[in-house]
Amino acid sequence: MTQGTKATPITVAKGDGIGPAIMDSTLEILDAAGAALDIEEIEIGEAVYKSGIKNGIAPEAWESLERTRVFLKAPITTPQGGGFKSLNVTVRKSLGLFANVRPCVAYHPFVKTNHPDMDLVIIRENEEDLYGGIEYRQSQDVMASLKIISRPGTERIMRYAFEYARANGRKKVTCMSKDNIMKISDGLFHRVFDEIGEFYPDIEKDHMIIDIGTAKVANHPEMFDVIVTTNLYGDIISDVAAEVTGSVGLGGSSNIGENFGMFEAIHGSAPDIAGKGIANPSGLVLGSVMMLTHIGQGDVASKIHNAWLRTLEDGIHTGEIFREGISKEKVGTEGMTKAIIERLGQVPEKFPVKKYPNIAGGLTLPPVRESKWEAKVRVGVDIGINWDKTTDDLVAAILPCVTDNLGLQMISNRGTKVWPDGNAATFCSDNWRLRFVTSNDDHIKTSQVVALMNRMNEAGLNFTKSVMLNTYDGVPGYTVAQGE
Repeated sequence: MTQGTKATPITVAKGDGIGPAIMDSTLEILDAAGAALDIEEIEIGEAVYKSGIKNGIAPEAWESLERTRVFLKAPITTPQGGGFKSLNVTVRKSLGLFANVRPCVAYHPFVKTNHPDMDLVIIRENEEDLYGGIEYRQSQDVMASLKIISRPGTERIMRYAFEYARANGRKKVTCMSKDNIMKISDGLFHRVFDEIGEFYPDIEKDHMIIDIGTAKVANHPEMFDVIVTTNLYGDIISDVAAEVTGSVGLGGSSNIGENFGMFEAIHGSAPDIAGKGIANPSGLVLGSVMMLTHIGQGDVASKIHNAWLRTLEDGIHTGEIFREGISKEKVGTEGMTKAIIERLGQVPEKFPVKKYPNIAGGLTLPPVRESKWEAKVRVGVDIGINWDKTTDDLVAAILPCVTDNLGLQMISNRGTKVWPDGNAATFCSDNWRLRFVTSNDDHIKTSQVVALMNRMNEAGLNFTKSVMLNTYDGVPGYTVAQGE
């Protein structure tokens, strides 16, 4: 960093549990390294939740974030139950932080791992999927969550993954999904990966089903370079990958939007060790390195990262990674902080030396492409109903309601077809799905659906929801039931 660099405004939150201790450590290291920062501190987390604010962040804190557009955040504690919303999810979605970036690197032999050659980056879509938090109680016994995958959201994360790979000298991008089961939602995710991948002929690309992909991350992480996946899968495999490196406590994370960045450690608030002075600040320190590269203070980022690597090489380790015969000194939070500061200006001897550019703003992505218009035709409706008797009883009650060019095609329970020709061994809950479809190629009118539901209501049938069934250019925009 050149002398006289203008200070960059950032918002800092010290969080809960070990958060204040590791944030104080990180800020001390940033200051000692010469980071030019204008810090605004806000309160988030447990105390804010308990004050009655359900998302854990007060209005004045939002004002700071809108001003600085850079957020260095310590871990927080979200109270269980009570309708409290995840603050991380709230911030990510409210500020458009669509990409979560988690480098997962092995630090062999200084941190114990079975995979010394591991060096991968997980890029997780951050706004969609099940993290929309759209859930319903459909009956006494059945709860449902809605999985949202959009084409624009998917295209944006795919572009980011390929641009990240290209900018950072990565050679391969692997997409992970479960499109053998969720053929429409995860199917779209996989399809857009293939489409966007064609714009990057210089980068190798492949796709894996998430279950075997996660197993491979756990046992053969060296086969991966950049992984791009959906929100829930990414949340899971990034923790798996971090654990495989030898310590979740060493992982930093960035959450990136078009003009905003949030930076943090990947671990939680660890209230069981709060106040004991033993917390490892490394995850947040490495998160702050990602922040410095984002705001264009690459020289300082390089200085801190290299000093941290040298500290690791010199055997100065906190308790959770300390190993007899490898480590030389066991330290707590304060000792780790001091050791990193003492090595500012030094570089590692065994690990590659880090060199970050002084370029602010992160990656520039091409605009999202305009979607191809497809002819949409409504061909039926799925109606959910509560019912505590048999399938045959349900059919007998429903059939008198069926007229008006909407025929009963299928009944399913928990996704499995139970009528017609159901299997008597299929276990049924108290929530059923009735599929009504047109008996010819006519477009179904809303009035016909409303009339059907009115007849069901008059018959005393307790329906819970309805979903219109459409085709797009003749292709069904819905799946069949299992067994259908």
